[in-house]
Amino acid sequence: MNKLYVVGIGPGAYKSMTVEAIETLKECSVIVGYSVYVDLIKEYFPNKEYVETGMRKETERCQAAIDLACKGQKVAVVCSGDGVVYGMAGLLMELGAKEENLEVEVVAGVTAALSGGAELGAPLGHDFVVISLSDLMTPWELIEKRLAYAAMADMVICLYNPSSKKRTDYLKKACTIILEHRKKETICGFVKNIARKGQEKRILTLEELKNTKVDMFTTVFIGNSQTKHIKNQMVTPRGYQIS
Repeated sequence: MNKLYVVGIGPGAYKSMTVEAIETLKECSVIVGYSVYVDLIKEYFPNKEYVETGMRKETERCQAAIDLACKGQKVAVVCSGDGVVYGMAGLLMELGAKEENLEVEVVAGVTAALSGGAELGAPLGHDFVVISLSDLMTPWELIEKRLAYAAMADMVICLYNPSSKKRTDYLKKACTIILEHRKKETICGFVKNIARKGQEKRILTLEELKNTKVDMFTTVFIGNSQTKHIKNQMVTPRGYQIS
């Protein structure tokens, strides 16, 4: 049985990768991935064959990995964060379904909600939802509905892909929707380039977040009604009684 690995490399820093992810990449002869993510790990895994593609080449990238694995190569497809969370795991499983002698195995990584949350403090202490603001795969109308329902449910909201060159006002749109159900003083935070060169983080109010410029490498956290700003950290209480 040929095996294809989907490896989550976490936020980007070698020290943030899981031991299993590191060991799997050491064992593989071919590493496939989006060029930006491959560049983050190349220096740590030399003497590998690398197959890289750019944005919107996900299907071609995954099929190339499948073809190599079916020829007996030990192949890993790397994903930023975790391969199951907005990653390539599902697509690889769909494409690989017709290959009887291929097994797709997922090696978990640390998704941005967790690594970014740790940088800010403890924003995900209670129920939360992760929503991508990218409308490449999901109609904006549906994203708006998900934002509204999550806001009404008083869940902490973690936003992936909050902005891009073509979607410069999407975070502002999202905040406008959430402000219909949350107070403008709601505690929020964001982290840019988590665990990478140029990391930035900030804690601010929902009203301030609405007019803040971010990019696609930023993860945004919008607190619930109980979220607090404690000693420069964003904290969402679990509900324990503190005397």
